[in-house]
Amino acid sequence: MATVSEVAGNAGLVSNAIGAITAHIRMNELGPGDRLPSEGALSKELSVSRTVVREAFRSLAAMRLIDLRVGKRAMVAQLDHGAMSLMIEHGIDTAQINVQQIYDVRRTIEVRTATLAALRRSNDEARAILEHAEAMRTNFDAAERVMESDLAFHLEIARASKNPIFAMIVGAFQGVSRQTWPIGWRSRSSDSERHAMNDLHVAIAEAIVAGDPQAASQLMAQHFEESVKALLAAGVA
Repeated sequence: MATVSEVAGNAGLVSNAIGAITAHIRMNELGPGDRLPSEGALSKELSVSRTVVREAFRSLAAMRLIDLRVGKRAMVAQLDHGAMSLMIEHGIDTAQINVQQIYDVRRTIEVRTATLAALRRSNDEARAILEHAEAMRTNFDAAERVMESDLAFHLEIARASKNPIFAMIVGAFQGVSRQTWPIGWRSRSSDSERHAMNDLHVAIAEAIVAGDPQAASQLMAQHFEESVKALLAAGVA
């Protein structure tokens, strides 16, 4: 069995290997899909065992910085929201952050994305945003489908802002949103309140389609104020 010092020493080697691999990506200006050196080549270059390189690769893959596929060389990964999503959900599960804090951040970010989307969206993006909002109305009797359209609506707005960081952050919140959305839906005491929520999404979409950033931001702020009230009414802190 390995001693504590041996485990610590190996962890230090893995950490150093992670730093060396990310430096290699940066210095060689590698982009998504570009291949990294093999485990054997990195092992020789860094003067560490292949096990250390393998662990470094696994850590980088867990952070979604590289892609690992059986029988193929590791590749630089396309950025996504997976690692951030895990961190946020871990924060909720361990009571280090709460739902109200998440909605406070979401409100700040999504008021901005609505503003930018109204200014920057393409015609195809505007059409997709409106289609997601209208799908919420169409599928009113199928709550899960309404939820999926709602999540897609917010993510499409973030993408239309033309700032990929916003899209990553909004995407990262979707795991928590899938837990809180049904609560907010049920906490609305009548179908008329649920219809009003769906109508508000359509109004936001129409403001974005019309290229009206002021209306889009005001309506998005209203949406989050009402969502927070619904969660508070349901006892979600």
